[in-house]
Amino acid sequence: MSVNSSVLNGTQTMIKGRSAGLEGKFLTFSMANEEYGISILKVREIIGMMPIRTVPQTPGFVKGVINLRGKVIPVVDLRLKFGMMELDYTERTSIIVVDVKGTSDKYLRIGIVVDYVSEVANIKAEEIVDTPTFGSQLNTNYILGMAKIGKGVKILLDIDRILAVDELAGMELAF
Repeated sequence: MSVNSSVLNGTQTMIKGRSAGLEGKFLTFSMANEEYGISILKVREIIGMMPIRTVPQTPGFVKGVINLRGKVIPVVDLRLKFGMMELDYTERTSIIVVDVKGTSDKYLRIGIVVDYVSEVANIKAEEIVDTPTFGSQLNTNYILGMAKIGKGVKILLDIDRILAVDELAGMELAF
C-alpha cells in the first residue's frame, strides 16, 4: 500500500484513493434532488437567504456579496457553478459560510448558496468509496468520494477545489 502524504484538514492522511481515510462529520445539503456533503470543519455558519448585492463583471455563478455582521462575504451559487439550472430562492434556500484555501495559502471566507441544508452526518470510512471515473472530459477533482448511506449516495465535496485557482485569485483581490 502506497502512502500519499497529503493531509486533509490537518488531521486525516490520505492513503491509496482520495477517499481512503476520510471519515467524520459532514454538513449535508441538497441541490437538484442530489445530496452533497462538505467537511463540518470548513463550515463557519449557516444562514438563511439575505439580500445579495451584485458585483459587476464577475462570473455568472458569483451572485455578489453580503454584509455579514460588518464583513463583506462573496457569495457563489453552487447550482450555477455546477452548471445546473438556476432556480428562484425559497424559504429553504440557505447560504453556507465556509473558509476555502486561497492561492496564497490564506483562507477566504465565502458563502455558497444551496437548495437546503439537510443535516450533520457522521460518515464512517467504510461508507466512503472513491469517485467513479467519468472519462477525461469531466473534472471531478473537487469530489472527495461518494458516501453510501442506506440506499442513497451523498457526493462529498472538497470545498477548497470547487473554485479554480484563477477564480479564487480574483476573489481575493476583490474582497
